[in-house]
Amino acid sequence: MGVERKFRLPRIWSNDELRKLAPLFDGKVVNVSGWKDEDKQGGHYKDYFSNASSYHITNYGGFRGFQGEEDEILLDLEDTLPAELKEQFDVVFNHTTLEHIFEVRTAFKNLSLMAKDVLIVVVPFAQTQHEHENIEDFWRFTPTCLRRLYEENGMKVIYEAANDHKNAGVYVIAVGTKNPEKWAGKMPQYQHLEEIAWYLGASWLQCVKRFVKQRILK
Repeated sequence: MGVERKFRLPRIWSNDELRKLAPLFDGKVVNVSGWKDEDKQGGHYKDYFSNASSYHITNYGGFRGFQGEEDEILLDLEDTLPAELKEQFDVVFNHTTLEHIFEVRTAFKNLSLMAKDVLIVVVPFAQTQHEHENIEDFWRFTPTCLRRLYEENGMKVIYEAANDHKNAGVYVIAVGTKNPEKWAGKMPQYQHLEEIAWYLGASWLQCVKRFVKQRILK
C-alpha cells in the first residue's frame, strides 16, 4: 500500500470505526482541518457520512492547508472562533490534527463551540513523532484526557475505542455530545477504555496469558 505498517494499520482501523459510526449522524457535518478530506484508502470521509444534509471542510495555512475549494472554510483553531461558526454544525469531525496544535485546549474548545450536538475526534495515543513543513508534533492523548476535554466543554463521551495492533501506532476515537439523552440506545455499546496499549514491553507469555484470561471472562 506504499505506507509503513505502523502508520497504515491505525488509519485503516479508524476508518473502519468511522464507517460504522458516521451513518448514525445526520444534519450539517464539518471535517475540521480535513485538507482534501481523503481517508488514505482511496476514499473521502464525506462519503462515510451518508445521511448528512451538508458537508464542509475547514483548513488553515501552510503545509496541507487552505485550498480555496467549494465548501471549504478558512479556520485557525488556535484563534478565537468566528461568531458565525458557533453551533453551526450538527456534527464536527476532526482526524489526527490536535497533536499538531500547541494550544490544544483552545483548539478543542473551538471544536466544541462549532458543534450543536456531536464532536468526533481521532487522536494518537502512541505514534512516531512526525513533523512536516510548518507542522510540528506536540501531544499524545489518553482516553482520560479526552473525557476531561469533553467535560470541560459541556459534552459527554458516548463512545470511545482504540486499536491494539502490535508494533504500530495506537489511535483513540471518541464521540462526545451536548445531548447524551438523545443518543441513548443508538450508539454501539462500549466500556471506558483502560490500559490501552497494555502490551507495550510485555513478553510473549504475558500476552498469551492475558488473551486466555479475556477469552475465559467472555
